[in-house]
Amino acid sequence: MADSDGEQAIRDPAGMQLTQLTTGVPVDSSELADLYDYPSSDGLYLRANMIGSLDGAATMTGLSGGLGNDGDRAVFAAMRANADVILVGSGTVRAERYHGAHLPVGLRQRRQARGQGEVPVIAVVTGSGAVDPSTPLFNESEVAPLVVTSAPGAANVASRVPGAQVLVADAGGKIDLPAALATLHGRGLSRVLCEGGPSLLGALLSAQLVDELCLTTAPTTVGGDGSRIASSHSEVLTAWRRVLLLGDADGYLFTRHVRA
Repeated sequence: MADSDGEQAIRDPAGMQLTQLTTGVPVDSSELADLYDYPSSDGLYLRANMIGSLDGAATMTGLSGGLGNDGDRAVFAAMRANADVILVGSGTVRAERYHGAHLPVGLRQRRQARGQGEVPVIAVVTGSGAVDPSTPLFNESEVAPLVVTSAPGAANVASRVPGAQVLVADAGGKIDLPAALATLHGRGLSRVLCEGGPSLLGALLSAQLVDELCLTTAPTTVGGDGSRIASSHSEVLTAWRRVLLLGDADGYLFTRHVRA
């Protein structure tokens, strides 16, 4: 679920209710931010949030937003409400026409009380530095985005978006993801939320950098040859333990898994 042209602001879904399926306890929208809080630690913690169909598609007509509903948008907002920084691949930024993060007043006030900025910063990950300066993220963001790139990519970013904030984490002309995350942590951006796409999530999973995986399962099938939520050149088996299972009246499932 992406903050795209079709979803410029995450609305506060008053009255919208989910249910903890393991206990039958109802959960309203005001409780979601607590359910999706980060561990109380000063260490770096990376959560990934993705959506998929019953047959494993991560997109519909190339976009993730077509799979979502109000429950997904509420969970999406709850995760953003707790994050210091949102990691997203440059391809997803282009395809989804990303904006800067938007949150309703209540969630902004919650962040202020915790000592966070009103909205999280978005960090675009691109090895080549091929960002699109026309994307709303670079023109309409409340908080200026950060571009995470390689040494060769940094020059490309500078030529495309003069004055852009750039974080260089280079390993032989490619992005050093552990180094990038360590730098974010050093800047006080320890609560990390990855919103994809599949290539970025695949790289993070392959490097064993993901602490928690959240998945919305839409009660739909898509067919076609669309991508899964993660893609990479090699297989890396990771075991996960479920810590939360929610459902809504539309048949959507919302899960949180932590590394076992």
